[in-house]
Amino acid sequence: MSNSILEGLVKEKDYCFKKHLFKVIIDQKLTIEELLVLIYLINQDQPAFDVSKIKEVTYLDEAKIMESFTSLTSKGLILVNVVKDQNGKVNEVIDLSHIYRAMVSDISSNIKAKTSENIFTLFEKEFGRTLSPIEFEIINAWLKSGISEELITEALKEATFNGVNNLRYIDKIIYEWGKKGFKNKQDIENYLKRPEDKENKVLFDYNWLDDDE
Repeated sequence: MSNSILEGLVKEKDYCFKKHLFKVIIDQKLTIEELLVLIYLINQDQPAFDVSKIKEVTYLDEAKIMESFTSLTSKGLILVNVVKDQNGKVNEVIDLSHIYRAMVSDISSNIKAKTSENIFTLFEKEFGRTLSPIEFEIINAWLKSGISEELITEALKEATFNGVNNLRYIDKIIYEWGKKGFKNKQDIENYLKRPEDKENKVLFDYNWLDDDE
């Protein structure tokens, strides 16, 4: 077989490496041997601990493979379940759900970080200026207390509609909406669609200029 053909085979991307695995590698302080074994298992349709096959692919010796596999199980990244097939034969099945959950956790953290970044940018756009450190803390406190980004955004829109751009006013809106049971935009729309006293219904009524607090 010519070198050009071999080079083509080498360039083939036949093993998948999820980028969110990087965070797990750092957090768990995985060795290169543990990583090689883990990548091998992740790329199998039905992961099985076959030392000879792992050795063939990773070029690790059997002792290193056993040591790495034991370490991965002790860290809780992989589990070994013993099951019987329909013929009563006992088989070991590799469970990778823990490593996948760790990667999902990283994805969720990234989404939350992007969400927070987006809402801060939205406030700065509406206010026409950079937020102060205290304002950042207030918005963060809303998010950490479980108030949805959607509700905060709607409160910002309400404040802007009323020509008021300060967080004290928006905090009052969020507080009053909380008493009404509003959790998201749909709750607000449902409230406004109620037939009773529809003409006199307002989302928020507060004269912030008269507030000396």
